[in-house]
Amino acid sequence: MRSRGSSNSTGFGFHSRISALVLAMFATMATIYVAGRIWQDAESRVYLVQELDRRTGQGNSAMSVDDTLKVIACREQKKKLLALEMDLSAARQEGFISKESSESDGTRSKKRLLAVIGIVTTFGRKKNRDVIRKAWMRSGAALEKLEEEKGIVVRFVIGRSSNRGDSLDREIDNEHSQTNDFIVLNHVEAPEERSKKIKFFFVRAVESWDAEFYVKVNDDVYVNIDTLGATLSAHLDKPRVYMGCMKSGQVFSEPTHKWYEPDWWKFGDAKSYFRYASGEIYAISRALAQFISINRSILRTYAHDDVSAGSWFIGLDVKHVDERKFCCSPSSTGSICAEV
Repeated sequence: MRSRGSSNSTGFGFHSRISALVLAMFATMATIYVAGRIWQDAESRVYLVQELDRRTGQGNSAMSVDDTLKVIACREQKKKLLALEMDLSAARQEGFISKESSESDGTRSKKRLLAVIGIVTTFGRKKNRDVIRKAWMRSGAALEKLEEEKGIVVRFVIGRSSNRGDSLDREIDNEHSQTNDFIVLNHVEAPEERSKKIKFFFVRAVESWDAEFYVKVNDDVYVNIDTLGATLSAHLDKPRVYMGCMKSGQVFSEPTHKWYEPDWWKFGDAKSYFRYASGEIYAISRALAQFISINRSILRTYAHDDVSAGSWFIGLDVKHVDERKFCCSPSSTGSICAEV
């Protein structure tokens, strides 16, 4: 017969084994639960990484949300750059202008003109303008007919007085109200500003009229419109044309000289200008006028407007046409122009 103490010891051991078993079961269940959660988290992370890899194309690498957003933003920028590169490629074919800028709008004629001619004038030259109107430019209905039948627009080009609204401005405004044949630039009319004035003329002209060519003429030159039109038409197959009486010449560094060039040192030790079209009259194609318009803020101007125009096309894929019909003289036979 077992003693009572022996019985109590046996019962205590039995209960201890049960408690240990229960604890082991709980521990096993907890381990399984934790392992399951870890496994689920691991699967979720793998899925997220794979999803990020699929969306960003970054391969087998884990990325933060911020990094992912940066990658997505970069890819959006890349798409825009690719689109711009396509526009640029098309612009090179068309001539230095983006697709959006080349689309017609309300300011442009529906039918492309042959030429827009800007006669550069200034204050106190009304007699010259009247002579030009009678000699070759035409006025009123005849000026409109020139545009409709020959596709040629002719306008005088002038700036504003340094004292805005003074008698000089009012005289031009009154003359323009009678003739309607001016391009009035928002630019100060001054001899030292002439090169910039020519640049702004091309900008205004190409933004206002869609033409094959844009022509600059001085207000003391007679122009044979028919000969000019025929000469320009012969070069319609060339996308980037700079046409005129091409010349070069000495760069004068003496401040007292009539043709002094303040930037003479930029032209080298030989002090000779590059080839450029004489300023009496020259023509540029639509592509070059668009190029001037786009780059107006960074195009350098020199003391002389014809030299400035020539400098804008150096380094570009431009066809320089030395057309002797653009060489003006009082006794030119068969020429486009004559000095008057």
